[in-house]
Amino acid sequence: MRPQAFRTRLTELLGIRHPILCGGLGPGVSDAKYVAACVNAGAMGFIVAAGFSDPAQFRSELRLCRQLTDGKPFGVNLYISRISGGIEKTARQLDILIEEGVTCVETAGASPEPLMARLKDAGIVVLHKVPAVRYALATVRAGADAVIVVGNECGGHPGVFQIGTMVQAAHAPAVVNVPVVIGGGIGTGRQMVGALAMGAEGVILGTRMIVSEELWISRSYKEHVTTLDGTESVVVKTAIRDNHRVLNNESAKAAAELDRLQTVDFEAYRPHIMGDLAREAYRTGDWSKGMLDLGHAAIFADKVEPVEVIIDRMIDDAVGAMARLPAVAGAQ
Repeated sequence: MRPQAFRTRLTELLGIRHPILCGGLGPGVSDAKYVAACVNAGAMGFIVAAGFSDPAQFRSELRLCRQLTDGKPFGVNLYISRISGGIEKTARQLDILIEEGVTCVETAGASPEPLMARLKDAGIVVLHKVPAVRYALATVRAGADAVIVVGNECGGHPGVFQIGTMVQAAHAPAVVNVPVVIGGGIGTGRQMVGALAMGAEGVILGTRMIVSEELWISRSYKEHVTTLDGTESVVVKTAIRDNHRVLNNESAKAAAELDRLQTVDFEAYRPHIMGDLAREAYRTGDWSKGMLDLGHAAIFADKVEPVEVIIDRMIDDAVGAMARLPAVAGAQ
């Protein structure tokens, strides 16, 4: 376990040792065991509420995580759907996490503004994730305590503008007055130091963490990820403006063909993008089907290791990067 080497507004806001968030990796992937490992390693993790359709199971998962962290704070990801009833569904999940004493949420999807008053009244820190700075500005006006801005290199949903992480990292801290967390292709401490130098207060890891030992997914799939270099990811569902960066497997190829044909009927995509396909792939290790989030940071996911080892390696790399800076700073 590495001691605190970096102190930022993010570490102060969340009470964590390292300015690192570990993303939810999709519905049903990020569970109590994985999130607790992230928290115990000095980062912040998020249980994805959308992965638990049964309220009792969701409540049980929160309680297990609190037990595994010995009461340390942990996060919950709340995806706010834009479809009819999305806010109401998220509000019901919010009821449970308030009752269970969760103090930090990562919101994504639609604006959290309709829920912000309840979140604030409960003393919950709100970090909203967006794929472009223009959305971050609106989120701050709505009352978010911090924003997570992800670039086009991220696995999952990079947004329709496809702005790169390097640009986001330089732009967002210059125009946003709350702590900014940068994601998309991040997997090393050197990148974290670069983001901090540009004004960010931390980074978020997604694909880099898919090889964590604590994740329940198939070991064989994790081993497969260690062989990838990031070029195996592809953005699909562009015709329906739901850009999704995933592993280029059979399902992705089918979706890409629908994109090529400019198909805008969601039902045509449904057989290839159903969540059950991804969950089965993760369970069995057969990665040929399903929308499996995969970003360019796969190049850094070089071995299956415990979360603490991955985080410690990243901090060591960041400290090494800081030590190199005086040599390039010019004459003093």
